Amino acid sequence: MLFSSIVFLYYFLPVALILYFLAPKKLRNTVLLIISLVFYGWGEPKYLLLMTASIIIGYVSGLMIEAFQTQKAKKMVMIASITISLGFLAYFKYTNFFIENFNKIFGLSIPALKIALPIGISFYTFQILSYTVDVYRGEVPAQRNLINLAAYISLFPQLIAGPIVRYSQVENELREREYSFDNFALGMRRFVLGLGKKILIANILGELCDAFRASGDKSVLFYWLYAVAYALHIYFDFSGYSDMAIGLGRIMGFHFPENFNYPFISKSITEFWRRWHISLGSWFRDYVYIPLGGNRVRKARWFLNILIVWLLTGFWHGAAWNFVVWGLLFAALLIIEKLFLLQYLEKSKVLGRIYVIITLLVSFVIFNASDMGEAVEYIGAMFGAGEIPLVSKELIYYLKDYGVILIIALIGATPAVKNLVLKLRENKTAEKITDCLEPVVLVGLMLVMTAFLVDGSFNPFLYFRF
Repeated sequence: MLFSSIVFLYYFLPVALILYFLAPKKLRNTVLLIISLVFYGWGEPKYLLLMTASIIIGYVSGLMIEAFQTQKAKKMVMIASITISLGFLAYFKYTNFFIENFNKIFGLSIPALKIALPIGISFYTFQILSYTVDVYRGEVPAQRNLINLAAYISLFPQLIAGPIVRYSQVENELREREYSFDNFALGMRRFVLGLGKKILIANILGELCDAFRASGDKSVLFYWLYAVAYALHIYFDFSGYSDMAIGLGRIMGFHFPENFNYPFISKSITEFWRRWHISLGSWFRDYVYIPLGGNRVRKARWFLNILIVWLLTGFWHGAAWNFVVWGLLFAALLIIEKLFLLQYLEKSKVLGRIYVIITLLVSFVIFNASDMGEAVEYIGAMFGAGEIPLVSKELIYYLKDYGVILIIALIGATPAVKNLVLKLRENKTAEKITDCLEPVVLVGLMLVMTAFLVDGSFNPFLYFRF
């Protein structure tokens, strides 16, 4: 079930919130678990069994780790739990990828298995892993209440698209949460604005990307337009979903971590990855990079650690070679920056931003390619290969048709609007006016977005792939 759907917005969510707030505080985690399971099972109920099994394994593992006295026994349980969780993820997400490549290497014809990717498995698996490891490290106590742990893992606002919320971040709120009108209002505002980013910007840019792919009149600049549109599309799609998740969490008393911080204003790739998908980057840092030794090792091993982390980051996004190449590209760039490039980028903000934007546009073309052959073809065309014209008629047509939304997206990808609003609110009169206008604007946005959804507009969600 998509957040950006009539069913969710006008049927599921109102009923869920009414049941949640009518329930006694002691039963709210139980109600939250039930509505989360209904949400997850809406489209593919058979995978509820998989998620339930994963939750129980995580729960039992946590109790066993805490109960055992010797470090060796604790470590064995942790390793077993991690192996099982990653085994589920590997089977459903990567089996056919390995079969396909095994066939190519050895000239075999082993048939692919009929396996569908369970929605959200990459996200909830990482949450279970972080919980198990944190219990082993002694950073959090094992959760003795199965319902509380299950509610955390299946929490519907962030179940299918993150941010990746660690147990330690909501441990206290699972026991006691603060409810207030201010929190409800802040959460609702965040949700509506995130929904607007998704429906009114990301979806429209997605239409432009599809139009480019279907076009028979491509040109060099049309390829660049596609790269810009896709980069903005995935940003507003994913950050919009993160905003909606954070907003829903706030409504129900949870404080989820931020997942995006205007990444396109970065002056280096190092800075970009501190601003983009923050919860995933910090997860790999704390549970892979630092345990490998981080940067506290010899330089060669340090670079190997970076390569391993980014190989896994790419592979986490999907079972295809373009994701692996995408991850390794960032590994190479980060290593180059750490070796010498950062000192030059810091001296020139303009040079840094140009370098980052061009790099990101190329990287997102690789990310969205159906295979590496298409990625090479598209990148080559962006730089003039293939004897294609610089400009085409369809480029002009789509620039006129989508020019306004592209400008809005470009401005919206920076903190310009946020800074303007904050500046205005420094004046008491302006603050009162904005406070009065805010609910009117939000209701107006909801009406416009509802019209888009009723019209059956283009409304996919990219991170269902992952």
